[in-house]
Amino acid sequence: MVDTLGLAHAIAVTPANVTDRAGALEAFTKRKFDLSRVESVRVDGGYSGKPFSDGIKEQSGATVQVAKRNELHTFTVLPQRWIVERSFAWLEKCPRLWKNCERKLNTSLQFTHLAFWVLLMK
Repeated sequence: MVDTLGLAHAIAVTPANVTDRAGALEAFTKRKFDLSRVESVRVDGGYSGKPFSDGIKEQSGATVQVAKRNELHTFTVLPQRWIVERSFAWLEKCPRLWKNCERKLNTSLQFTHLAFWVLLMK
């Protein structure tokens, strides 16, 4: 989870058999105390659905806003979506994160944290 500047506040690395919604709820649960002041969570269409929004509401009382793609299938920059995509692009500058060759999820998580720290220090 990133803020409106694209800085990470909650990161969860999960196996491939865990859905994005479940991973996001896990990240939110782990950082529940730090994210207690969050009022609104913007997500893309993959996170739509009542179980996800209810889970976020239960964790923090925040509302979920879905930023849908353009219905005409033409390229337009949506302000709510490009911030997260930019954060992923920043992480792609770290060759160690291109492919996940680590044996343990915790190692991948630590390298992701380290990559965001390096970005923050620049």
